Amino acid sequence: MAHTVITIARQYGSGGKTIGRMLSENLGIHFYNREILRLASDESGINEQLFGANDEYVKTNILHKIAKKIHGGEVLPPDSDDFLSTDNLFNYQAKVIRQLAEEESCVIIGRCADYILKDYDNVVRVFIHAPYDFCLEQAMRVNAKSESEMSKLMEKRDKYRGDYYKHYTGQSWYDARNYDLCLDSSKLGFDGCVEAIKAYMAVRGLSIE
Repeated sequence: MAHTVITIARQYGSGGKTIGRMLSENLGIHFYNREILRLASDESGINEQLFGANDEYVKTNILHKIAKKIHGGEVLPPDSDDFLSTDNLFNYQAKVIRQLAEEESCVIIGRCADYILKDYDNVVRVFIHAPYDFCLEQAMRVNAKSESEMSKLMEKRDKYRGDYYKHYTGQSWYDARNYDLCLDSSKLGFDGCVEAIKAYMAVRGLSIE
């Protein structure tokens, strides 16, 4: 049965998560964000809180290992000394993402899903971005912080996501060549981004049946 997976990477405040949820509701398919952590916990037997503590985040002291840690897909067994390592936590999430891509149509937010599924034909890889002022305005609507605090949080979150992506893929998170679509949510609006993704799917002949 034909199905399609849409992966969405997003700048903080760009509305990428909201767009992903809107798209999933529009298409009638599942939406996966932090649900990936629960599924990876179920798969591995590792406490979900440990996955949450390392979600789209790489500790500064391991960034020098970028060239050596590009994801290869292997998960380590419980008797391994590195079973609870951040790299093995990522590998279990990647395993879940691949399983989902093989089983159903869905929307997956972040977590290097575009790279993990780069060899799959039934995937649409999307990057949602927007200018700083737009992201700041959107972020402040849902966070009780000052403009200065929000600006620092935005910068920190995007740096975390960029470092995480670089560590596990060896590539730049901002590189348009990693995606099928790069959409400016400030120009298209959230509804417009949903329609743009659906139009691209139609041109590709991708189905969710």
